[in-house]
Amino acid sequence: MRHLKFLSTLILALTLSAGSAFSAEKLTVYLDWFVNPDHAPLVIAQSQGYFEQNGLEVELIAPSDPSAPPRLIAAGQGDIAISYQPQLHVQVAEGLPLIRIGTIAETPLNALVALKDGPIKSISDLKGKKVGFSVGGFEDALLAAMLKQEGLTLNDVELININFSLSPSLITGSVDAVIGAFRNFELNQLDIEKHPGIAFYPEENGVPVYDELIFIAKNDRADDARFRPFIDAVEKATLYLTNHPDEALEQFLKAYPDLDNELNRRAWVDTLPRFAKRPAALDRGRYKRFAKFMKESGLIDSIAPLESYAVELK
Repeated sequence: MRHLKFLSTLILALTLSAGSAFSAEKLTVYLDWFVNPDHAPLVIAQSQGYFEQNGLEVELIAPSDPSAPPRLIAAGQGDIAISYQPQLHVQVAEGLPLIRIGTIAETPLNALVALKDGPIKSISDLKGKKVGFSVGGFEDALLAAMLKQEGLTLNDVELININFSLSPSLITGSVDAVIGAFRNFELNQLDIEKHPGIAFYPEENGVPVYDELIFIAKNDRADDARFRPFIDAVEKATLYLTNHPDEALEQFLKAYPDLDNELNRRAWVDTLPRFAKRPAALDRGRYKRFAKFMKESGLIDSIAPLESYAVELK
């Protein structure tokens, strides 16, 4: 009888295990760029098995065109994408049916950067100087707000499109400063190249704080039953990152060994404090303040109702 009872228990366990495996829900997630430490919670959620534990089979897709994921999600060609809060306001104003369902990096990463041993010691020193940028529109608005704090305008600087060549443009002296540099990457890259930088942070200089990296979905799919388990797994992974940063880094580099270099190891340390410990939580006041900033900067014509483009999943 004991043998029969054991056999029955074993069969039941195997059946449940097989059922769990077969019931895994597939979910595609478009990244905003190639895999890097900004995506650590997703990589760790996979390596630790948190997605699988929540009944999900998650595929991470690095886009060949970084601007494509929001359009793909809006067209229903994918489930979730990583994007940026500022871009979400613009895309919604343009009519794209998108909605924020979670946060991955809850503070700005963007910064105005100059060389530490150069002529720029304060934002006011930019008068008459060259400032490089990569993406027109939002970066201009950030710079304009920061200059305004010093009684300056965009007319007081020479804007130069440097096409994502941020650190090299500073090092060669092509520009005196760059807007759009990520403080967790470009500052480390400059330091590694023996040209340390100095950063001026938008949220400390006239720009309302905003979420840098967010999860977006098509707005008519915000109630997708897979999304809350996905966000829960990301939260669990973020807490693991916080408690076990060294072990998590080794898992990350094991999954992506081509990223095992000094820049990514430094960026890892600087990025960890930026991750949202409560990725599902929505700071409504933050989104409303930033929407107002976007309208006043001329980046959007009107402010959509918050619930139409940002939700807190139940």
